[in-house]
Formats: sequence, C-alpha cells, structure tokens
Amino acid sequence: MNSFLPLLLVLPLAFASPVKRAGTPTVTIASPAATIIGSTGTSVETFNGIPFAQPPTGSLRLKPPQSLTAPLGTVTATGTAQACPQFFFSDATSSFPTDVLGILLDTPLFQTITDAGEDCLTLNVNRPVGTTSTSKLPVLFWIFGGGFELGSSLMYDGASLVADSITDGQPIIFVGVNYRVGGFGFLPGKEILADGSSNLGLLDQRLGLQWVADNIAAFGGDPTKVTIWGESAGSISVLDQMALYDGDITYNGNPLFRGAIMDSGSIVPADPVDCPKGQVVYDTVVATAGCSSAADTLECLRGLDYENFLNAANSVPGILSYSSIALSYLPRPDGVVLTASPEVLIESGKYAAVPFIIGDQEDEGTLFALFQSNITDTAQLVTYLSSYFFHDATTAQVEALVATYPDDAADGSPFGTLFFNEWYPEFKRLAAILGDASFTLTRRAFLNLHTAVNPSVPAWSYLASYDYGTPILGTFHASDLLQVFYGILPNYASASIHSYYFSFVYNLDPNTGSSYMNWPQWSAAKELMQFYATYGTLLVDDFRSTSYNYIVANVASFRI
Repeated sequence: MNSFLPLLLVLPLAFASPVKRAGTPTVTIASPAATIIGSTGTSVETFNGIPFAQPPTGSLRLKPPQSLTAPLGTVTATGTAQACPQFFFSDATSSFPTDVLGILLDTPLFQTITDAGEDCLTLNVNRPVGTTSTSKLPVLFWIFGGGFELGSSLMYDGASLVADSITDGQPIIFVGVNYRVGGFGFLPGKEILADGSSNLGLLDQRLGLQWVADNIAAFGGDPTKVTIWGESAGSISVLDQMALYDGDITYNGNPLFRGAIMDSGSIVPADPVDCPKGQVVYDTVVATAGCSSAADTLECLRGLDYENFLNAANSVPGILSYSSIALSYLPRPDGVVLTASPEVLIESGKYAAVPFIIGDQEDEGTLFALFQSNITDTAQLVTYLSSYFFHDATTAQVEALVATYPDDAADGSPFGTLFFNEWYPEFKRLAAILGDASFTLTRRAFLNLHTAVNPSVPAWSYLASYDYGTPILGTFHASDLLQVFYGILPNYASASIHSYYFSFVYNLDPNTGSSYMNWPQWSAAKELMQFYATYGTLLVDDFRSTSYNYIVANVASFRI
C-alpha cells in the first residue's frame, strides 16, 4: 500500500489552527519597544506576524533589511503572517501521473499562497502555555524551504512541534522567520553586486536571528540556546548562516546560535553574483520590466509598482519547471556577505563550526526529474545537464559524470525498486544524478570537509527511507515536511526523529534525553542513521562512491 495514503487523509488536520481557549498571552519587548498580543491553544501560545524589520518597499526594495527603530506600540499577533512575494510553479504538473500529482499537491511545497506582499519581514513564535520570561527554554529557529523562490512561515505552524516537545518532556520555543525569496531576495547581476544588495534573503534571516537575540528572553526563551533548523533551501540557508561573514555569528558579543539541523541541503557550489548566468537573469528581469533603457536599471526596478516588478522577477525559469534545480535565484558569493563559494569556505574553516545534524531523503532527485520526459537517451541527458546546470564543465566532464551512473533503471532513483518506477527513459538515472549532486553526495562532501577541519565538533547524519514504495517518487524531496515537521503519522520515524531533534536542541546531542537507539557521530565510522517507517538502522555512508569521488574531484566545474 502507498505509504502516503494515510498521510493524505489526515493532512488537513496538520494545517488546522490549534483549538483556542480562554486567555490572551501578552509579551512586552524592548527592541523595538512593543506589546505583542497572541492567542492561546490547548497547550501552546502563538504569536504570528511580529515585524522584525522595516518594510522592504519603495526605496528599500532590493536593499538589505533595515532594523526597526521606532516603537511599534501594540501588535496584535493573532492572525496569519503575510508571505513574501512568491514565484509560483508552472502548469507543467498537469502532465504528471495522477497519483503522483495528488501526492505532490498535498505537500506544502506545492500549495499556492494567496496572501503575499512586500511588507512581509515578520516572525512567528510558539511557546508552551504557562511559559514566562524566567523559563529560559531552548529555541528552535526555523527557516523554510522552497528553492529560494517559494515558501512562507504561514505554511509551517510550529504549534504541533511545541506540543510534541511538551509531551516529550523537552519543551521548546519555536520561531519561524519570513525572508524574501525569488527576485525580491536573491536577484543576481553586476548591478546588484555594485549596490551591495546581494543575498538579501540571507540577510533577512540574519536580522531575524538578531531579533531573537534581543527579544526571545521576554517570551521565555534562552538566547544562548538557539538551534537553527531548515529544510531544502532552508537547510542550505542554515549552512550559509554558518558561513556568512566567514563564519562570524557574533552579535553584541555573543553567538547567534549554538547548533544547526539541516534537512536536505548543505553545500551548493555557486559562481559569483555577477557571473554570466546571474547576469542573464538580471538582464531578463530588466528587459521584461521595461527598464533596459533606463540610466539606472536597478533604480528603475525599485520604482516599479508591485505587480509589474513581481511579473518581471518571475519571467525567468523557476524551480518546478523543465530547468528544475538549475536555479535562477539562489545565494551566490559576493565577496562580503558570502565571501566565496560555500565549499571553499568550509574547506578553509571559514564557518561557524557548531554541532549539527544533517541528512537527506533517499530519493531527493525524483521530484526534480518529473519535468524532462523528452530525455530518452544518454546523449540527450548529457546535453540537458550541460545546457542547464554545468556551464563551466566540458562535455567530456559531464559525460564522465553521467557514466558513473549505469544506464539501468534498476540502479536509479527511487532506489531499491528494481526496474519499476521508470516513468520515462532516463527518469531514474536523471533523478539519481540530480539528487546526489544537489543534496545527498554534497552532504557527504560537507561532512568530510568539516571532519577534516574541525574533527572535535560533533556531527550526526541520516538517510530517510520511510516512504519507500511511494510510486515514482519514493522518499522524495520535501516528503519530510509531513513526516518530520508535522509528524502526521504516529510511527517510529516521526517519533524517533522528534525525540532526537528535541534532545539535540536541549543538549547538542541527539542521544542525551532520547530513549531511542544510539545514533553515533558520523566521524566515528562514517555511518548514517537510516530511518524507516517502523524502525531505524545504521548504514555506512559509502554508497555511489565512484560518483562521489568524481563530483568532488571536479567540483569547480560543477558550480551553478
């Protein structure tokens, strides 16, 4: 039976608001001065849409976020936080098999957000009922994913996580941050670089962390016990937060976080903000906006009305399309905020080496190989990868990479399913390549680099296989949002991962405080915890070693 069917039946419950009860929680903060009024559920208090930056509108569009300075007065944080402008996926999904489309449309990544706008830099806070300013609970700071193009804090209600942490005996405070995505947050180009306005989404996240440092104590949190956590682009953002400013995470003399959890994403080797591909994106946006003849094209973009700039920013290829994860918008080195490609920063030790957990879904690439059904042989596969992904690689290098993946459906992703699930010729092979190059094997590269540079800093890693058997998709990218974030199925995977994560947030060790099997540090024997729906086991992290070795040896040619 498809493991997702029970999940889909209960999905609406996961997104329901907590049951309200009497009581109006109120918190007074100092930076900026404000009185925050929230709402109360059965066991969790919620504060949604708390501003942490000036609205990035008008002259502040495409500028680094600015701190709030004037008092906010009373903030009624009882509604739903507005999302930042979204880059919606194409209608190419209509060609998907019906059962696959049904599964995807019930995951947060594919759900359309209608309430979006530029005045979106807000935070959500969830805490246990009864928490006071003296509670000093550890804090879990969530960074959503969505390919740096989609997503919002409104899609991730932390109340269920906080409720589960209470049941687990390790209560936490959850903070979800909104940040700018798409062309509003990650526009590349030489003009952006010269203006000092690159990687704005990462800077939004950083300012959100500074707000936590200033104010979370008033909510009952301990600013010295913050763990940052993200999925997909949020997971990549976690690593980037570790690497920003060459690893400087100090704020007012203290570190902004002490631990990190990365679900599906770490190192993304990237060319600079002003690289040729980035410049094409900028020039396309400018041309679509009608700003090509302007004396200052960037100021012209800032002067557009919202809808015109949104349409222009969304005129380039998006993540859920034929170009897949050859992203138009993503963090790129700018020499200041992100001083070099992430793998270079990690290898040189220019990152905040905090304890971390990192892992992947076993079939990360299946979701991103759904759009290319015209690829039916090796030559077409090589051409596709060369044209959309690896502009710096020679044809011979791409051919050599592809050759490390046998042209045999039994070896492709979803892995371990023999010749089944080969939706079109080369589907499972492309899925394996995209999943490994973007997530699974780059995770191993990060672990190897980290262990070489900071062997004393502990790290744990995992591979999720709990949705084995899902047709065509397997345990696909973002399927953990339902299983891990919401914990919809009361099975071993959900329960154990929550226990491990809460223990890590409390103790910087997933084992201390958890009653589940011991999870060894990755450096001990390079083993992963492999999570199945009903049990966990250890797996040596050496699969597809030929592909791994080739990617690592040629990483400079495989930047996006």
